[in-house]
Amino acid sequence: MSPVIRAAIFQTAWTGDKESMIKVHEQAVRDAAAQGAQVLCFQELFYGPYFCQVQDAKFYEYAESVPDGPVVQRFQALAREHGIVLVLPVYEEEQPGVLYNTAAVIDADGSYLGKYRKTHIPQVKGFWEKFYFRPGNSGWPVFDTAVGKIGVYICYDRHFPEGWRALGLEGAQIVFNPSATSRGLSRYLWQLEQPAAAVANEYFVGAINRVGVEEYGDNDFYGTSYFVDPEGRFVGEVADDKAPELVVRELDMAKLREVRDRWQFYRDRNPQAYEPLTRP
Repeated sequence: MSPVIRAAIFQTAWTGDKESMIKVHEQAVRDAAAQGAQVLCFQELFYGPYFCQVQDAKFYEYAESVPDGPVVQRFQALAREHGIVLVLPVYEEEQPGVLYNTAAVIDADGSYLGKYRKTHIPQVKGFWEKFYFRPGNSGWPVFDTAVGKIGVYICYDRHFPEGWRALGLEGAQIVFNPSATSRGLSRYLWQLEQPAAAVANEYFVGAINRVGVEEYGDNDFYGTSYFVDPEGRFVGEVADDKAPELVVRELDMAKLREVRDRWQFYRDRNPQAYEPLTRP
């Protein structure tokens, strides 16, 4: 693993159709690679609208097999061409009627490394996700990529500290949190939770959000994507709150050892005391 990783996240607005949305993200891969990025993560359900603002079975057609579906395969070829690790948040169909909110992880040589399925599924106004997704059953995989050990935690997951910790225990060095989160409901949490998770678990976090008002509801996605280091400090500027933006930052991986030598959170854990936390 390089002592400094050039990492990227991409926030954008719904274009109005799937194919043009895919092409926007293909260009983001090319642009990120041109800026020297070694890893890039997209926003939640990246090639579609955030259709969970309504409950309509027509959106099931956005789901595809992972990794055998056309979108994942298309980006595998692009990863191979540009030598870049990709995190692809997609709508997964395991079989008809069995659907997940999933992130596929592609290594820099285009190989498929595996997937994470969103574990915590909300069902509140504007976020009717239980209509579309089963709770994830993938556990907390950490992927050994060309740039190091990467974990994924999707949107609503971020409100639950257990998964953040599980990823740290599995050795994650960077955790990406692709999201679709809107003004009002959770804005006050956006720049609190992920930095706090980075501090508590002593790794880098890349937080990605959509931008704009989409046609399927009235949620206004506020962007402001960012990277944060293990001390909870933003790495560079936070992205715009209205416009699409490719965020490319240098992550100094030496910071992981520095912080972990200072704060021995993993050494000082006391798992024997936590049994009540696993009770329903």
